[in-house]
Parts: sequence; C-alpha cells; structure tokens
Amino acid sequence: MKNIAIIDYGAGNIKSIQFALQRLGYEAVLTQNANEIQNAACVIFPGVGEASSAMTKLRSSGLDTVIPKLLQPVLGICLGMQLMCTASEEGNTKGLGIFDVEVTKFPISVKVPQIGWNTIENLKGPLFTNISEKEYMYTVHSYYAQLCAATVAQTEYHLPYSAALQKDNFFGVQFHPEKSSSAGERLLHNFIKLALKP
Repeated sequence: MKNIAIIDYGAGNIKSIQFALQRLGYEAVLTQNANEIQNAACVIFPGVGEASSAMTKLRSSGLDTVIPKLLQPVLGICLGMQLMCTASEEGNTKGLGIFDVEVTKFPISVKVPQIGWNTIENLKGPLFTNISEKEYMYTVHSYYAQLCAATVAQTEYHLPYSAALQKDNFFGVQFHPEKSSSAGERLLHNFIKLALKP
C-alpha cells in the first residue's frame, strides 16, 4: 500500500503516534511535503501545542491550503482536530474550516487542562467499529469543540462536547488514541482500514 503520512509541522506527540502504528504493524512517514501528503493512502494530522502558532506554521509551509483539499481518509488528533474546525478561541485563531464548529475554552470554574481518562458515547461511524459505548480514552486539553452536526462521539467535562467529528473523508478525535491502550489502537486500525478498502 502507499505510505501512511503523519503531517510534521512541529507539533508534539508525533513520535508516539508513529510508535503506536508500528505496534499495529504499519509504517508511517513523517512529512511536511505536500506531494507526499497528497499521494499517501491516508493522512494523520496530530498536534499538541497552541492553536495560533500551529496555524502560523501550517500557513508558512502552505499546508493550510493542502489539508482541506485532501481526498483520502484524514484523521486529526487533539490540536489537529481543533485546527480542522472553523475557529478557536485559543489565540483567536481562524481554522481550516473543514468542520463547521468553533473551539471554545472550558469555563474558568473548571480545572484545565483536562488530563486523564474519560468515557466516550453516542458512537457513530467506521472509526468506532468494535469499540464499546462508554469506552475510556485519554485526553489532555483546555479547549473543546462544541456539539454539532459533525459530532460522531461525545464526552463530558463539566459540559458535553465533541469527542470525535466526521465530515466526508475527514475525521477528528479530541482524545489521544495513541495513548488510549487497546481501544485507541483499535480506532487507529479502523482508520487505516478505510484506506485499504478496494
């Protein structure tokens, strides 16, 4: 099969995703090359960091125009998912506009970042094949995507919010599947299988 591309734009957690894929028997290339990304079987768009500086890096490399036009399965993880939304309150950042939802900071009454395991529910779509309702996934974040038409899984921390989003070939998860034990590995496997369909 073609390469699995992990977009390398200086955001954190990239190596841990690569290692998680290796445990599943897949090799992935870390790249910021537009041609490699466009020609990959599927694309993972990770991220740990701050939204406005991350978008600045994407714009400087031209990837802000490449990512929304991709035709293969694309998975945004944590900040990657948030950057795929319309906008984020973090740094008053305009996003890629793939998902028609805004990213908001948790209320000041809530301890942030939310760190640790949280259950996901109302699971829909192929990412969650053989993953149970109320499964635990690992999260680290201070901002969240509101519930919207693209929500395919939700969770709660003071209020309900989107744990996962999907629109066409684009998927996003707020949690870290690469750090979420067997359930997270199952989700990554489900995602890659989308690219293997004849």
